[in-house]
Amino acid sequence: MDTPYGSVPLPVWERPEPQPRAASVTLSRAKIAAAAIRIADADGLDGLSVRKIAKELGVGPMRLYDYVINRSELLDLMVDTVYARIAEVGQQPGWRDTVLAVAHRTRAAALEHEWFVDLLGARPHLGPHALAVGEANAAALSQAPGVRGVDDLQRALGVLNAFLVGALRREITERRTARSTGTDVSAWQAAHGPYLTRMLATGRYPTVARLVVDGAHLDAEETFHRNLAAILDGITAPGS
Repeated sequence: MDTPYGSVPLPVWERPEPQPRAASVTLSRAKIAAAAIRIADADGLDGLSVRKIAKELGVGPMRLYDYVINRSELLDLMVDTVYARIAEVGQQPGWRDTVLAVAHRTRAAALEHEWFVDLLGARPHLGPHALAVGEANAAALSQAPGVRGVDDLQRALGVLNAFLVGALRREITERRTARSTGTDVSAWQAAHGPYLTRMLATGRYPTVARLVVDGAHLDAEETFHRNLAAILDGITAPGS
């Protein structure tokens, strides 16, 4: 395909599947992506390699390059496979219900596939299922009372996406830290509680003290839902 930047191969989404070989193991991009996801779930993205995928599928590594040109295309396939699950939210009764359903489905996908958050927040994902999720969110937010045009819609999407990426990365980072240190958040709080109590007793941090003493102490799911609701309330607020 010719572009202003020279000739580039068609995106993986537009290239047909290679013709099946006369081999004992049949391949497809879906099978390759599924195997890659299983490995990444177990070993993370750093543990993902063409050699491991080939071994999982029982084929030679070079066969995979008939289906994906490079690692970037492989990651694109993996990400869009996850988006396919997110896209299963179906029709919701209103714009807010749609945004909430997509967000909670995205969180569930990130908790199941922690590597997914490592691939969020950079350039947009352009696979068909990622685009479908983006369309669902954009179409829903375009119906929100505080969204009056494309500029408002861009801002609303930017705020929502920034929240999702930040919230999911924070939650996954905590899970990884708990595993690597053998200390969950409750044990960490218990270990540092006496020090924090002494520091707050100095009176130098009155607002932090109010948050610690009087603030709600919610679990990860409750925190995600409450903060997401606050984001949506802000989008619909008069003058937002």
